[in-house]
Amino acid sequence: MTVALMWEARAAESRGVELLEWVRGQRLPGEQPLRRETFTAPGDRVLVMMWWDGSYDAAFPELPDPPGELVRRAVHRWRFESVDQLML
Repeated sequence: MTVALMWEARAAESRGVELLEWVRGQRLPGEQPLRRETFTAPGDRVLVMMWWDGSYDAAFPELPDPPGELVRRAVHRWRFESVDQLML
């Protein structure tokens, strides 16, 4: 089964570039995901998606919380399991 982990943070005022740089510099210990993508959105949001092979409740490495001065609020994290895959 494929599990997707989502990590999303909103940067403090005018700190979006710094938050993105911080995220890009984060390395996971041990096992690496099948795939990892980083996205940005208006409002200085940074989203990281990581895909893992394993069960929904498996313990996968996750990105830590960024330094408090870089974010407006706590990091949001979600976990999803794949149910369909379309290749277009």
